[in-house]
Amino acid sequence: MSSLAFPVFFRSARHAMPWLGAVVMSFAAAQGVIQVPTVQVQAKAVGTVFELDGVIQPVKQSTISAQTSGRIATLAVKAGDKVRAGQLLAIIDDRETQTGVQRSQAQVAQAQAELRNAQSNFDRTRDLQTRGFVSAAALDTAESQLKGALAGRDQAGAGARQSALAQGFTRVTAPFEGWVLQTQVEAGDLAVPGKPLLTLYAPLPIRAVVQVPVSRASQVRASGAVDVLMQNSEGGTQWIRPVSRSTVPTADPVSQTIEWRLELPSEAAKTLLPGQQVRVRFTGGQANRTLVPGAAVLRRGELTAVYVVSGKGFVLKAVRLGVDHGAEGVEVVAGLMTGDRVALDPVKAGLAGAQAMSQAAAQPAEVK
Repeated sequence: MSSLAFPVFFRSARHAMPWLGAVVMSFAAAQGVIQVPTVQVQAKAVGTVFELDGVIQPVKQSTISAQTSGRIATLAVKAGDKVRAGQLLAIIDDRETQTGVQRSQAQVAQAQAELRNAQSNFDRTRDLQTRGFVSAAALDTAESQLKGALAGRDQAGAGARQSALAQGFTRVTAPFEGWVLQTQVEAGDLAVPGKPLLTLYAPLPIRAVVQVPVSRASQVRASGAVDVLMQNSEGGTQWIRPVSRSTVPTADPVSQTIEWRLELPSEAAKTLLPGQQVRVRFTGGQANRTLVPGAAVLRRGELTAVYVVSGKGFVLKAVRLGVDHGAEGVEVVAGLMTGDRVALDPVKAGLAGAQAMSQAAAQPAEVK
């Protein structure tokens, strides 16, 4: 650009500046007004719902305990291992029981020898008595000795079976196929009858156990549906219906709750683990509840609030929420009144200059 063109350029820019500034100011003013769609808070008839926390438990779970005394020589499994029915879990030192087996075997041999001797004596005495060489009393004595020898043999045999059974107790095996939940002992610990060694559970079936307050027992019994919240294979959540439900016919004297057991379908075991906490929902009859769309709720940590229309702008109000009814909305227990208008986009409503969109503008134009 030549030196003569610079004065012309500056003169043109000086005349264009007022027009350019007006355009920028009008654009900024347009940008300052943020239209936010709103919805009126209304009371709707929805199912009476309340939710409680439950815990997942396996239906089949056993605490394997020792049935004999001795040091634990081998612990063949650890927590998290899968075991089959009859698999060896632990070995208890069996030197004492082995001695008992040997002693009982010796007693059986002695009893058999005494039985053979008594049988021979009875046969001889009976033969002599038929010939008249001995009296009937001698035959009765021989018969009594034979019966005593038979009883001694049976007693020795029972002792041998008892010793063999005690010997078998030193081999702890799995009663069913499942998983080792936890182990309570280590190799070298002393095992005594009744002392827990490990806990075993079967992965199927599983159930959700929930403690229902006694004050709500009648409401729960009258509920038409019970659902359990679980994660699906896509990573989301869904409500599933239990296969069956039952209650314990007594109340806990301390917590004043009644235990409900909800057996879950087999597909629930793919995502739920024993000890995991779940949400249980009881649905009853119809009742009017104040609802707002889930998108209108602003959640920041423990704060739940909504933006309510106030004049030309919005004011943030904290609310206490109840049950989430899905597409119908979320219950508002406290913080709003029927007729209030709340912002459907709480993020935009919190910006400076945000205004409620008129109802006419919020409704889509009719397509002709």
